[in-house]
Amino acid sequence: MSELESFSDLFQNKLFRIPDYQRGYAWKQSQLVDFWDDLVHLQEGRYHYTGLLSLKAVPKTETNKWNNDQWLINNRGYKAYHVVDGQQRLTTFSILMNEILTFVKGLEENDGKTEDEIVISYETLTSIRSKYISQKRPPQNMVTTYLFGYEMDNPSADYLIHKVFGEPHSGSMKETYYTQNLKFAKTFFSDCLENLFKSEGLDGIEKLYHKLAFQLMFNIHEIEEDYDVFVAFETMNNRGKKLSNLELLKNRLIYLTTLYDDDQLDSTDKDELRKKINNSWKEVYYQLGRNQNSPLADDEFLRAHWTIYFQYTRNTGNDYINFLLNKFSALNIFEKHIVLLEEETIEPINDDPLKDDDGEEIIEEDFSVNVSKLAPHEIRGYVNSLKDISEYWYMSYFPEHGDINTEEKIWLHRLNRIGIGYFRPLIAISLLPEQNITVDERVMLFKAIERFIFVCFRMGTFQSSYKSSFYYREGRDLYQGDITVHDIIKSLNESVEEDLNTALKNFSTKMDTRFSKHEGFYSWRDLKYLLYEYEYEKAMHSGIKKVGWEPFTTIEKDRVSIEHILPQTPTKWYWRNQFRQFTGDEIKTLSGSLGNLLPLSQSVNSSLQNDSFPDKKSVNTPGRRGYRDGSHSEIEVSDQEEWNATTILNRGLKLLNFIENRWDFSFEGEQEKLDLLHIGFVKEEREDVEEIPEEITLTLDEIPTTNGAEMTISEFQLDFWTNFINYCTEIGRESEIASRSPYSHNYYDVKFSNKNYHIFFNIIGSDIIRVGIYIYNENVFKLIEQQKDKIEQICGFELDWYTSKEDSVAKRVLYSSTTDLRDRSNYHQNFDWLISHYDKLKRALDVVEPL
Repeated sequence: MSELESFSDLFQNKLFRIPDYQRGYAWKQSQLVDFWDDLVHLQEGRYHYTGLLSLKAVPKTETNKWNNDQWLINNRGYKAYHVVDGQQRLTTFSILMNEILTFVKGLEENDGKTEDEIVISYETLTSIRSKYISQKRPPQNMVTTYLFGYEMDNPSADYLIHKVFGEPHSGSMKETYYTQNLKFAKTFFSDCLENLFKSEGLDGIEKLYHKLAFQLMFNIHEIEEDYDVFVAFETMNNRGKKLSNLELLKNRLIYLTTLYDDDQLDSTDKDELRKKINNSWKEVYYQLGRNQNSPLADDEFLRAHWTIYFQYTRNTGNDYINFLLNKFSALNIFEKHIVLLEEETIEPINDDPLKDDDGEEIIEEDFSVNVSKLAPHEIRGYVNSLKDISEYWYMSYFPEHGDINTEEKIWLHRLNRIGIGYFRPLIAISLLPEQNITVDERVMLFKAIERFIFVCFRMGTFQSSYKSSFYYREGRDLYQGDITVHDIIKSLNESVEEDLNTALKNFSTKMDTRFSKHEGFYSWRDLKYLLYEYEYEKAMHSGIKKVGWEPFTTIEKDRVSIEHILPQTPTKWYWRNQFRQFTGDEIKTLSGSLGNLLPLSQSVNSSLQNDSFPDKKSVNTPGRRGYRDGSHSEIEVSDQEEWNATTILNRGLKLLNFIENRWDFSFEGEQEKLDLLHIGFVKEEREDVEEIPEEITLTLDEIPTTNGAEMTISEFQLDFWTNFINYCTEIGRESEIASRSPYSHNYYDVKFSNKNYHIFFNIIGSDIIRVGIYIYNENVFKLIEQQKDKIEQICGFELDWYTSKEDSVAKRVLYSSTTDLRDRSNYHQNFDWLISHYDKLKRALDVVEPL
């Protein structure tokens, strides 16, 4: 172990290369922020220990292939090193140093100057660049040698040189998961330097450069020539940002190529096998990072491929990487087995093969060779398979980028919507051209898989691993050519038929539980998939697509939410009168029944709220739209004259009929459907109940001539909450929501049995109305935050989670809307908004894990 060195010391007459067994640049924002903060907050004259750098000298036999580097190595006395441990820090240093040079050169005051004329910290940019980034070979300066970089057989090599360091004439290049990280680091440091310059000027940039070059200190460890560098790499890299299994396996396979005896694999074949490994990983990482906005997990791909390539068993399924590392191990190279060879000789004619012509016994000689237990062709076959399948693994996620039939793309998108689960390896195999599967056969397979998933998992709620071992093996057998795709399709359909009764019973039991909690179909997590498929079918019939899948799943202003046509809290006269013959519990059941649920854009739902059905159907107010202008499903609902219990029942039966037709099975008659909908009571004969006269609709006790706009702030707030309490009392919600006296504040707290948080209401200014959760300490907030997605799914609206001050012990979670608060004729609408959003928020909090 040497003494501590700075970057300035480290870069004295050295070339650094990231070897092919290394992963690419893996640092992300959190590591970059830490690096920047350490640097910015490092005091002048102080040093910061940055860890150990492990290097291994590259012998001249290898550097002879480094054409652009030869002049520095042979004529300038530079020594070449492979970076075994510390490449993330060295890469980060190089990117930041280059960005400092680029930033300073781009300053307005340096416009038109050469790098020889620009000076920071008493050094020209030319001297800084030649010391840390690159040098040009004189006298023509046509060859540029970069002091730090990747070996050329790596996609990151070109990217670092051309896209990060700015070398011109790059041509086209593939971007991977790792090149995205390089791009992000460059942009990150560029932004940081811009902000530093704004606050501290050029002096701040100079100080930063000095800290970077001279005050970050390392221990430098040179690995001896006879030391096993591959094992060192595995050990060292598991200390920091842990290697992924895919990264670890690449290192292991390259290591194994060095262990074969020359008589089994000569140097040319070793180089070729190593090249195949690198090319395979290059393709794999390109495919996994091909969609820069949604990179695919490398370890998930590696495990999936393992199920395809090797014999899957549940015993080893969760420990696949140990299986692979044991399979591809040094022990299997060193452990030999004898292979007998036949010598090609012309035998004399002899009646007794054990005697020569003189009658002497012939001693048979064994011609044999020691061959490694793990043959080179096994490594070659494995890495070629990884490479070939990676493209179709990507296509299974993003079929729109694949060269496949439109109907195949439709079904692959459908499978991604419903959740492919453990079927993805099988689907990727089915897309391989060498499988010779026709388009029609693939579509039949995709249909059978989707049907199996919907019936067994989405309705039947079977365990997610149900039959996974079986279909992993089916995928491997298909890959090996031992079965046909028709065998798998038949198996899937037979499984659905065998499991159908159990699945429907499970579905019915789960639905009973949901209705007992007054949630009904609304809390079935796959309701969106069902309603989207219903909408999609209508779009196919009409030829007009009105709603895409993305709005169903993203949280944004105009996303789609599933809403109740008959409101969960029916306070308006229309609803109370329309359902007057039913009890409160029956109305809650009707509200959660399948036929009452409709996909709406959130903006529409927020504006319609508890409006009557005629008002929801057709809205004449500018900026708002009703069902008639919505999706196919909304338009279908708007064709109803009235919305009552019978229409809810009929629409529910229609949707269940759609399920039967779409997924090709039958419920056990009408009664089973009524039991599922939970509103069989609609068919009961009941005495007619006299209409509720519209004139007794709840109103304010007295609307004074003075409007809210003419009151002081305190008077208005007291008036608002006083009328809110009266309103809650009249509709029977005073004990739950409005048990506190009104105050002249802009908030009203609603406390309940939970001691960790309560719900509150806000009125802000003259136009903001708000509901929120007030959480008493940060630990409880973090627990609730972990279930953010579930809470928002149940609520049907996006909450603002991060408005509280960072140092605040208590935290607020908010949902706001705009309205005219001061117009007292809007009070009822605003009260309804508060009550309905309270109910949704309270329901979501009750469903999540108790705190």
